[in-house]
Amino acid sequence: MLKNADLHIHSKFAMATSPDMTPENILAGCRIKGIDAIGSGDALHPQWRKMWEQFFENDDAIVVPQTEVEDSSRVHHVIMMETFEQFDELRKVFEPACSHLKTAGRPHLYLNGEEIASAVHELGGFIGPAHAFTPWTSLFASYEKPSDCYGEESFEFCELGLSADSSYGAGIEEFKDIPFLTNSDAHSQYPTKLGREFTKIDIKDNSVRGVLNSIKNKSIVLNAGFFPEEGKYNRTACTRCYAQFTLSEAEALKWKCPHDKGRIKLGVRERAEKLSSIHPTKRPPYIKMIPLGEVIARVLSVSSPNTKKCKLLYDEFINNFGNEINILLNVSHDELASVSKETADAVISMREGRVKLFAGGGGKYGSFEF
Repeated sequence: MLKNADLHIHSKFAMATSPDMTPENILAGCRIKGIDAIGSGDALHPQWRKMWEQFFENDDAIVVPQTEVEDSSRVHHVIMMETFEQFDELRKVFEPACSHLKTAGRPHLYLNGEEIASAVHELGGFIGPAHAFTPWTSLFASYEKPSDCYGEESFEFCELGLSADSSYGAGIEEFKDIPFLTNSDAHSQYPTKLGREFTKIDIKDNSVRGVLNSIKNKSIVLNAGFFPEEGKYNRTACTRCYAQFTLSEAEALKWKCPHDKGRIKLGVRERAEKLSSIHPTKRPPYIKMIPLGEVIARVLSVSSPNTKKCKLLYDEFINNFGNEINILLNVSHDELASVSKETADAVISMREGRVKLFAGGGGKYGSFEF
């Protein structure tokens, strides 16, 4: 069975998240987006686990118990377990290393990556670096190799993050046998956020164990997500004025912007190039897509997907074709054109890669034109 999985999100208890990020709203968002398996988010938080109890078994999506934690080197990790009870046991292990496990959605642990991975594996869970390539709070912001972080412990997957596609990690030796996951890291349930990146997996059993086994067995059919250039750290750029530089220019400038003396931050693209040392490994297809709401907003020349005009057209597409992922990847031009020819033209342009990209960097998101 093929399932669209988004296995890293957050709850309303995490910093800078929507207060509407509740189980019922998340599941409703999955229906609209076309997500079949969803991470629970923040599974170490006792109140959040309790809120999921009545929704864990549902007809909308497989709910995979999941959280994100920050280690003592400020590296973020995604953790998955088969049950919430396992996360309660993990909480007990982590309590001596964290004073706010009962209040924070994404806790900071005074443990290193190896210690965290060891505790997760002891309880039968999976762990991998979150948004591995971003220049802040990520694996490669602190280390040159995954083994420098995880030591003698293994890791089961790598989450690419919004500024990278599969090609960015395919030449890194320690990723040779590691599956790549594309997840939204959503802080709200809106379809421009939830499922904005997802992984299509092949599962044998329609359960949490089936999802975890698909990762273990590397049963990844495709990854889907942003054009990497849209990410706000894709290119090497000043974090103050966002002027972009080549790697050699940044090094010559000693990573200080000549325009305003701001800090130049190494971009994800250049970071991946520096880390790659082997012939790229073969990976499942990576489908680059733009959320439908953003496509419609651009077509209608409105400021946001949240405008009334944009929402009305978005709802018409959903009512006609079921869910957003189906619309973005599968529905024919003629069918889409029955709702809006201009939007149909834009969706086909996106599928065919006929998009003009203005790469982001230094903390400023990239943009696009059809």
